[in-house]
Amino acid sequence: MVLGLLLARAGVPVTVLEKHGDFLRDFRGDTVHPSTLAILDEIGLRERFDGLPQRRVDHLAGLVAGREQQIVDFRGLAPYDYLALVPQWDFLDMLADAGRKLPTFDLRMQHAATGLIEDGGRTVGVRVKSPEGDYELRADLVAACDGRHSTLREAAGLRARDYGAPMDVLWFRMPRSESDPQDTFGIVDHGHMMVLLNRTAYWQVAFLVPKGSDAALRTRSVEVLRESVAQLAPFLADRRGAIEAWDKVSTLSVRVDRLERWHQPGLLLIGDAAHAMSPIGGVGINLAIQDAVAAANALAQPLLGADTIDESVLASIQQRREWPVKVVQRVQIAMQQRLISRVLEQSGRPPRVPGLLRFLLGFRAVRHIPARLFGYGLRQEHVRTPAAPPSA
Repeated sequence: MVLGLLLARAGVPVTVLEKHGDFLRDFRGDTVHPSTLAILDEIGLRERFDGLPQRRVDHLAGLVAGREQQIVDFRGLAPYDYLALVPQWDFLDMLADAGRKLPTFDLRMQHAATGLIEDGGRTVGVRVKSPEGDYELRADLVAACDGRHSTLREAAGLRARDYGAPMDVLWFRMPRSESDPQDTFGIVDHGHMMVLLNRTAYWQVAFLVPKGSDAALRTRSVEVLRESVAQLAPFLADRRGAIEAWDKVSTLSVRVDRLERWHQPGLLLIGDAAHAMSPIGGVGINLAIQDAVAAANALAQPLLGADTIDESVLASIQQRREWPVKVVQRVQIAMQQRLISRVLEQSGRPPRVPGLLRFLLGFRAVRHIPARLFGYGLRQEHVRTPAAPPSA
């Protein structure tokens, strides 16, 4: 959506395909980081974004075996000293509304790209399934932004290197009470990990389970999950019945992978289609948006010209974005191996934060490091595509 908006804003005719009829799907990436706030500022959408329902988070803490530990701190960072928790459907609706005001932006809901059209070894469009019937859509460039289970990636025969993950995530809601903690925080204890995102009216809960254990867990009574939640967060014990049944619990199958090649003639992949991210740091949608800005910066002028997009332009986008993605993935993989897998595998042994790390995290400057890495990112992108004149 961001790539289409930026290109259309520059005067490039763009068609965005969305296979669903709306954006109302729960438990999608909802953390909007400072890197994305900067982009919204640069394209004049910040004020509209600030009007969306959201909760601002300026620090993140953890409870490790009942002991609080400050971990990430945005306070004191400029120009944005927080991240925003915003329902993704509201965010996408805002972007869609902004796009619809542009004469070259065509958003087609309930239109799914099902395959690639190729001619002479070059991608020249996509096959589309819609309520009105199937059709072919020709394009100078196809940008595949269709997620970690990308249909177009498979159609192109591109393969990703899988780095593995020790966990999957169960997502569900729990009611909030005014007497509950106010922070967004994680809990590590009893061989379990859980993250509670304060969404004001409710808790959005991420409960980590060992990789591949979801199916077996769902054969048992949902009371098993209720008991684990109550054990980790006793203040939720009186509300554990809010987890009514397993069908109220969504599962994110965590994967971390990256394509060796993000492009081929006429085709570019960005976001999760090019590099699936772990949920650690909530960085997925923000890195995808950084990809989109870099792509728009590189593609706007060539697409406005008459020439075929040279693959070297697509290669330059991968070259620019691959290093930041690699660094974040390496940090995520290290955290998965050294923290999450050990917690989920332990049997009764209480977790602990090493004394030296606890000492270092006592300094805000140290807590700023993960805030900068995940919140602002490396090689932060800025919008370089000028807005086309109103008459364009």
